[in-house]
Amino acid sequence: MRLRTSTALGCLYAASAALAADDSDIFDQIVNVKSKEAEPSAPKAEIEHPDVTILDKPENAVLFEQFQDAGAAERWKASNAKKDEEFSYVGKWGFEESTVLPGLDGDKGLIMKSPAAHHAISTRFDKPLDNTGKTLVLQYEVKLQKGLECGGAYMKLLSENAALHQEEFSSESPYQVMFGPDKCGSTNKVHFIVRRKNPKTEEYEEKHLALPPIARINKLSNLYTLVIHPNQDFEIRINGEVSRAGNLRDEGTFKPAFDPPKEIEDENDEKPDDWVDEEYIPDPDQAEKPADWDEDAPFQIPDPDAEKPEDWDEDTPAYIPDPEAEKPEDWDDEEDGEWVAPEVPNPECEDHGCGPWEAPLIRNPNYKGKWVQPKIKNPDYKGEWSPRLIPNPDYYEDKTPSNLEPIGGIGFELWTMQNMIMFDNIYLGHSVAEAESVGNSTWAVKHKIEEAEEEALAPPPTKKERKNYESALDFFRDDPLGYIVESLRMFILSFSVDPVSAIKNQPSVAVSVAVTMLSGFAIVFGILNVILYGIKSALFSKKQPVKKESKEEKSSQEPSGKSSSAAASSGSATKRKT
Repeated sequence: MRLRTSTALGCLYAASAALAADDSDIFDQIVNVKSKEAEPSAPKAEIEHPDVTILDKPENAVLFEQFQDAGAAERWKASNAKKDEEFSYVGKWGFEESTVLPGLDGDKGLIMKSPAAHHAISTRFDKPLDNTGKTLVLQYEVKLQKGLECGGAYMKLLSENAALHQEEFSSESPYQVMFGPDKCGSTNKVHFIVRRKNPKTEEYEEKHLALPPIARINKLSNLYTLVIHPNQDFEIRINGEVSRAGNLRDEGTFKPAFDPPKEIEDENDEKPDDWVDEEYIPDPDQAEKPADWDEDAPFQIPDPDAEKPEDWDEDTPAYIPDPEAEKPEDWDDEEDGEWVAPEVPNPECEDHGCGPWEAPLIRNPNYKGKWVQPKIKNPDYKGEWSPRLIPNPDYYEDKTPSNLEPIGGIGFELWTMQNMIMFDNIYLGHSVAEAESVGNSTWAVKHKIEEAEEEALAPPPTKKERKNYESALDFFRDDPLGYIVESLRMFILSFSVDPVSAIKNQPSVAVSVAVTMLSGFAIVFGILNVILYGIKSALFSKKQPVKKESKEEKSSQEPSGKSSSAAASSGSATKRKT
């Protein structure tokens, strides 16, 4: 099975997994072999699982990591730093074989072990990577053994400096490139961020790919490849297929762009007083409503061409009292009024119309509605005003953004709700051919086995089985309520662990929750006010004597009794069948 280049199709939207939390795991030290606490391996289907192939380091690779030797635990150092002076990187790392859909026997990888925790781990290079005038290739495998509902699986290429070798790796550690999948709720993308120094301000800016591809959310091994060429072209491949490609310097490809705009709007410019920006004005030649304009003409009128059918019987009522209706036993004529049977359609009118005939309504050809003065093109219109453009004092040209600053190591600095995320077969070097060869020898072999295993172990579909969607929009269109519930569930889970990250990742859900809570408080407060007002009125109002009316007085005040209201409520009004 060879890696190939074509347009990628997207990914599955939702892959749900159970959240298994073990507080003791969070504080465990890094391990380099399968421990006793490791989850039991999933049963293997009757599929051949060959042994993993250990490859030699490619000639043009700066780093090639398969995590197969005992020295991996020494090369990779877990961080003990504090994150934002509040959260610690307490997530546990392990070097283990896959426990879900295993592909190759003995194939170990780097695994995030702790759910709902911050993780950080890195490795340094013996010699910094200098990418000046060279092709840069970063490739690695990601396996979401429990799926991914909220978390990251991206990698950072760390800047070479003294702090890299002296301080603990953290979110504050400077980097050159960030690349890889990230998902939380409806957000699902493969990051490609270049951290670039502004020569004018000497400050670093993060350049984000404007339209990143969608990550593959499944339980198989997926191969992510980033290629940056010295001519500024780039490619993002997923499982060997090109998912995004372009040029670093093309307008709109990155936000903000590598080159600032040459011209900017003059902040001191003001719109002239005589500037006319109204494109249309009322027509001065039609300032008055025409004499024949009838605003009171109805929208519909009786059809003048309609004729009453010959068999229409106007003398026969369309509705008659229900002959099968009986007065309820508890009906009191004195209290409830005279009982009148409800009406039903007249059976004699089943084949023809009965009752007063009226012509059907049609649209009135003379209807014009409310008159509004017509508008014409403004002869003095100058267009929409905007400030004049002036040369940008902060303009500069970054002609070779592919020439990154020296890179001294790589690291994973992540937060995730789901654990058991596995990384494997990391290649960082200068040869696309070498990366493809590595992928063909490792990922392509295991991926084929994992697909066969997944198919063999798949349970028969059930009515309650969760669907997979290509995007959040597809999920919402198919099941709006389910999408809302799932988004809310993920927000609550994320908020309970890291409120700031939850709000940043799902701002729309956060706003909706806040509005709902405020509305709920307002309703409860209003109900309490009504209740308190009622209690206050009952306690402090004076009782007024009530005169008891005799039946004769009541009858004189209500000459029609309750019979008329009872007849109205029983549906005795004349109805017409057309």
